[in-house]
Amino acid sequence: MPLHASGTTVTPVESSKSAIAWGPILGGAVAATGASLILIMLGSGFGLTMVSPWSGESSSAATVGITAAIWLVVVQWLSAALGGYLTGRLRTKWAAVHTDEVFFRDTAHGLISWAVGTLFVAGVLTSALTSLAGAGAQAVGGAASTATVAAASNADGQTDTSAATGYFTDALLRPERVSATAQGDDTAATAEVSRILANGALEGGVPEDDKAYLAAIVSARTGLDAEQARTRVDTVLARVDAAKVAAQQAADEARKAAATTALVGAVSLLVGAFISCAAAALGGRQRDDEEDLIAARL
Repeated sequence: MPLHASGTTVTPVESSKSAIAWGPILGGAVAATGASLILIMLGSGFGLTMVSPWSGESSSAATVGITAAIWLVVVQWLSAALGGYLTGRLRTKWAAVHTDEVFFRDTAHGLISWAVGTLFVAGVLTSALTSLAGAGAQAVGGAASTATVAAASNADGQTDTSAATGYFTDALLRPERVSATAQGDDTAATAEVSRILANGALEGGVPEDDKAYLAAIVSARTGLDAEQARTRVDTVLARVDAAKVAAQQAADEARKAAATTALVGAVSLLVGAFISCAAAALGGRQRDDEEDLIAARL
C-alpha cells in the first residue's frame, strides 16, 4: 500500500475489482429468455383456440391481433421482471460501497440483463419473425399486383396475362347471347384487350381513344350496340379502378398497422427495461437486507 508523507498507510480509493458481475447478468438473461419462450408458446396455444376453419366459430382478426399484442407486452414485462430480480438477487454483496452506488449498480445490472435477454429472444425468434414478415409481404404484394397487372411477352411475342386481367377481359367479351365463335378470333381479341387493360393499369387509366376502341371491339364481339358496349366498358373499368383502390387501401392499412406495432413494441421494450432495473434493485436490496439480518443474529 502507498505511504502518506507522514509515514501512515493510505487505503486505495479505487478497487481493482470490476463493478460488473457477468454471472448474475447472464443467469438473469437466460431465465428471462426461457420464461419468454414458455409464455409465447402458452399464448400461441390459447391463440389457436380463438381460430377455427369453420365459419362463424373464429374470433375476428382484430380481436386476435389485439389479444396477441397485449400478450406479447405482458410476456415482455413478466420476463424482464424475472430476469432483473434474479440478477439482483444472485450477485454478491458489495462491501464498503455507498448505498446510492449499490442502487445504481443493481439498476445497471438489471438493464444489462434485460438487453442480453432481449438479444437472446431476438436471436431465437428471428427465423419465425422472418417467416411471418415474408408471408405478410407476399400478401401485400399479391394485393398490390391486382392494381398493377401488366402483360409479359415471351420469346414468341405472345402475351402472358394475369388471372385478374383475364377475368376483366372475359367480362368485356361476354356475349349477350351464347353462340359459337371462332377460337382464333377470340384469342386475338382477348390478347388485344388484355394489352389495353395492362397499359391502362401501368399508366393509371385507360385513355378515351382506347375506351372507344374497346367499346367497338365489345360491340363487334358481343352484338351489343355502341351505347351498350360503351356502358359495359365503363362498368368494367370502374371495377378495375375499385380493385386498385381496395388494394391501395389494404397496403395503407398494413403500413399503419406496422407503424403502430413498431411504436408499441418500442414503448413496451422501454417499459420492460425499466421493470428489469427496478426488479434488480429490489432483488439486490432484499439480498443485502437478508445477509445483514443473518450477520446480526450471529
